[in-house]
Amino acid sequence: MSKALEITRTDHTASELRGCAAKCDDADQARRLLAIALLLDGASREEAARLTGMDRQTLRDWVVRYNADGIDGLLSRKPPGAAPKLTAAQWEELHQLVIAGPDPKEHKVIRWRCIDLCGEVQRRFSVTVCERTMGKWLRKMRLTRLQPRPYHPKKDPEAEEAFKKTLALA
Repeated sequence: MSKALEITRTDHTASELRGCAAKCDDADQARRLLAIALLLDGASREEAARLTGMDRQTLRDWVVRYNADGIDGLLSRKPPGAAPKLTAAQWEELHQLVIAGPDPKEHKVIRWRCIDLCGEVQRRFSVTVCERTMGKWLRKMRLTRLQPRPYHPKKDPEAEEAFKKTLALA
């Protein structure tokens, strides 16, 4: 027979834990609260674990966290995720690069595409990213891949207005 679990925290009774579980938005936290409430009512560790759909060892781990941190210790923790590929300074430099647009003589393109930006990020920061990631980064910067209508360098505004006036007369 395994050693009995000791719940050292006496902040809440079993009925209070059930009330917290009923008001809880996190289903996993509610299940853990109910398991601890069963233990406080005198159920065995095996029975409490079986009724709440977990293993005895898992229940023991949750009791240890409950003893250390209380009800908040029963929340599911979000994993930290991957480290960002660019620093804040590099991110700002990329943002300014996209806003300024490419220099046709230096970059050999007249407008940025995701693949062009991926190459520029590789060249400047030695970070390799795919086109999809670059598209996500552009959305995160609140930029779109939409391009303005091209503007011809030899465009004559007076001729355009004269054409509009003759078109309106017809």
